[in-house]
Parts: sequence; C-alpha cells; structure tokens
Amino acid sequence: MNRARILLADDHVIIIEGLRRILEEQFELVGAVTDGMALVEAAKAHKPDIIVLDISMPLLNGLDAARILQKESTASKLIFLTMHTDSYFVQEAFRAGASGYLLKQSAGEELITAINHVLQKKTYISPLIASDLIPLIIKSKNLTGDQYSSNLTQRQRQVLQLIAEGKSMKEISLLLDISIRTAESHKYEMMQNLGIKTNAELIQYAIKLGLVSI
Repeated sequence: MNRARILLADDHVIIIEGLRRILEEQFELVGAVTDGMALVEAAKAHKPDIIVLDISMPLLNGLDAARILQKESTASKLIFLTMHTDSYFVQEAFRAGASGYLLKQSAGEELITAINHVLQKKTYISPLIASDLIPLIIKSKNLTGDQYSSNLTQRQRQVLQLIAEGKSMKEISLLLDISIRTAESHKYEMMQNLGIKTNAELIQYAIKLGLVSI
C-alpha cells in the first residue's frame, strides 16, 4: 500500500524536525521548506497528497501561498498548523482552500488524526478552536478570495509583506521578478488605497493582516 506523500512548510527548522519525527513512520515526507515561495515551487515539483503549512512564513505567507496553489488547481490538500487562534485566520485559511486547521500546541496528539481525516476527504478542525467558529468556518469553505484585505491585490500583499520584512525595492523587484518601478508603483497604490502615508503605517497594517509577526 502506497504511503501518503507529505510536504512540510514552516520557517522554524526545529518545528520541521519535530514534525518529521511524528510523521515519518506512517507517511512519505517528500520535502520541507521554510518560506512561502519555496512552498509553491515544492508543491508544483513534488505534487504531495498533503501539505502541512504555517500561516506566518517569510517572503510569502501561508495564506497567500495557499491562494496561489488554489488558483493553479493544485490537487494537494492543505492542513494549516499554526499558533493563530483568531477567527479571521481560521476563516481565511478555509477560504484559501484548507482542509484542516490545528494549533501547534496540540500537533503531537492531533496531526496524524488530522492527516487521516483529510485523506478520507473529511475536514479536520482542532477541538481547541472555539465551537462557535464552526458555522463561520463551514460558510468560509464555500467562498474564495480574501475578506479582510480584499482592497489589495495578491501582488500588492506580496510587496507589502516584503516591505514589512525590511526588504528594499531592489530586493523586492528581484524576489518577485518585476521592475523596481513596478514594485514602487504597487507600494504607492497600496498607500493611496489604504490612506497610509508612512512605511511605519504600512508595517502596522501588514502585522494586522498577519503577513508578518511582531
């Protein structure tokens, strides 16, 4: 019997090693990456059955990485493993195509159960998440897009995250394979649309969206 193929994505190597120890006896681990851009590329290359990913990751956060994979009709099922308990993140994860959502604090007990549920085409939601969120999550599964940051395009969110991570316009242009002028244009349009005047305000907004951690 073929073992399910798993791809891991988390920016903390110690977390990846811990997950590897939990999973390697029952599943085939096809790779582990530490940022969202690498996740998208690895998902295309390996075509895993399951991707276990965090929300907060450098270069491209897990939500936007999931949205990219959803648009490209990637067949991999997504299980978010994160510290985020806020209802916004839970809903956006399912809007981005998640099949499971659990918290890192319970990964040792729940992750294998979550993977097996998802492999059986079921949805897994950690019992640690408040039960009153369940109706909202079910509703979110029937929606697409990003409710909270819908006034930003996906590319603008990428530029915003990289600005918040301290990248220069030149670095952003290289990472996203766009011109410096285009990167600056995205920044200007964001600031106009959001009514933001300074980089500090942009960074605060990125933290509010969960694109970067404090």
